[in-house]
Amino acid sequence: NAILEGRATRPELEVGICGEHGGDPESIEWCHLIGNNYVSCSPFRVPVARLAAAHAALKHMPAKKAAVKKTVKKVVKKAVGKKK
Repeated sequence: NAILEGRATRPELEVGICGEHGGDPESIEWCHLIGNNYVSCSPFRVPVARLAAAHAALKHMPAKKAAVKKTVKKVVKKAVGKKK
């Protein structure tokens, strides 16, 4: 995952999307799962986007934490292996 690899070297890296995908509930859930910091959308889509973001956060709270830990370990292991 490019986001996790980028954050392995720059933890403060902010990633997001804008446009119509930023207001689509399925896209918002996907962005949550891959670790995007934000989505941006047109003003009339903001209420739906906020609700979708809350749903995604609640739905994937335990799963995301475990997945992120696993992926970070993999990325760190890969990075350490390259130095040898």
